[in-house]
Amino acid sequence: MIPIPHLTVMEESMSANKELNKASKGGKSSWRRDFKMNWRIYLLASPIVIYFIIFNYLPMGGLIMAFQKFSPVKGFFGSEWVGMDNFIQFFTAPDFLYVLRNTFVISLLGLLIGFPMSIVFALLLNEIQRTFFKKSVQFLSYMPYFVSTVVICGLVIDFVASNGIITNLLVKLGMERQNLLMNPNYFWGLNLLSDLWQGLGYGSIMFIAAISSVSQEQYEAAAIDGAGRMKRAWYVTIPGIMPVIITMLILRCGLIMTVGFDKILLLYNPSIYETADVIATNVQRMGLVKAQYGYSAAVGMFNSIVGTILLLVSNGISRKYADHSVL
Repeated sequence: MIPIPHLTVMEESMSANKELNKASKGGKSSWRRDFKMNWRIYLLASPIVIYFIIFNYLPMGGLIMAFQKFSPVKGFFGSEWVGMDNFIQFFTAPDFLYVLRNTFVISLLGLLIGFPMSIVFALLLNEIQRTFFKKSVQFLSYMPYFVSTVVICGLVIDFVASNGIITNLLVKLGMERQNLLMNPNYFWGLNLLSDLWQGLGYGSIMFIAAISSVSQEQYEAAAIDGAGRMKRAWYVTIPGIMPVIITMLILRCGLIMTVGFDKILLLYNPSIYETADVIATNVQRMGLVKAQYGYSAAVGMFNSIVGTILLLVSNGISRKYADHSVL
């Protein structure tokens, strides 16, 4: 005679649903239970949560300035309400088009050149067999990232001055002697080169870590099939780190409107505003220098909205065509 189990499948399902309903009704008690069990994790996460609350969420209340002719003396509730006038002033300003263009061009240069070069650099490091040489290259490539941006900009200014090292080299190659940072035609290239110098090694860390997790059995199988180093990198390494590449690419797309504000602020001058002035520096100059707080808040709000849209669009495209997304 076949023994009958104590609970049928249907009864087990009903019992599980009852437990879930009890847990959902007692959400507060379940949260307290989870906090008691994982209080150490909550404690470790609390500084990060506090940081984001103070510096990212509380300042969002200041967005009301975007719709006011804000005066620090009158405050939020006493300042004159102007509606969309600040946005209209920004969109109709004579420098709107080139500020928007510069922001996109400088960001896209970093995305289309700097981002792939970080991947290539990680792939090249992975092919180095000598451990000492590999560690030395990594150390030298990481060093500029930990140097202060002020120092980096000071070096760039000295190198491209009228008597700078780079200028003297270019003069010997036939270029006219000049201060390269006074010529708007050279700023995009100089900014990109300084970004690569400072951030190439550090930007490759995520990809180096992802490469180390690729199964060695796949490399061995590819080598047995006769694949050389280039083919192993193309057919094994890159597909193995593709989720990391897509994740980092989505995050970079969301930051297109956020360029290296501090570096540009330290390098640019009125003679090259045409190619160097970006939205962030425009906000700084109009808000802090000219005290147009409402106008600056409106520009910053526009910048944030466009950045969020770009992040959502890139995430949606990745989810649809690459079957991978961040959100």
